[in-house]
Amino acid sequence: MAKVIVSSGKRKTAIARATIKEGKGRIRINGVPLEVLPNELSRVKINEIFILSGENIRNSLDIKVKVHGGGFMGQAEAVRTAIARGLIEYLEDLSLKEKFVAYDKTIVSGDPRRTESKHFGGKSARSRFQKSYR
Repeated sequence: MAKVIVSSGKRKTAIARATIKEGKGRIRINGVPLEVLPNELSRVKINEIFILSGENIRNSLDIKVKVHGGGFMGQAEAVRTAIARGLIEYLEDLSLKEKFVAYDKTIVSGDPRRTESKHFGGKSARSRFQKSYR
């Protein structure tokens, strides 16, 4: 029976679910191949994982990712986290995790920062309405 790993990643309000199984090196994000993604910066962010892990690993696996919420950069980082966690679990290789953490610790652990909610007395989280005394 083929080994299939499902992992997830979050960034801000973006949530990504990655399915990793044995294959021919196809990587699809929301049904679109990684090479055809419209934003080049997000492509580079996602490819960092495969540069760190090695091309031979990339060419032996099929990865499907579903991602929703957030903006394009938040989605790219959520995808990156989901794939990295999935690769570590699929390969059962802790040295790969150490390699990811040494490069950038948010690849595996994620980033806990979220937007501050709006408070009373203003139009956003920090701004206040002006006071007039006369």
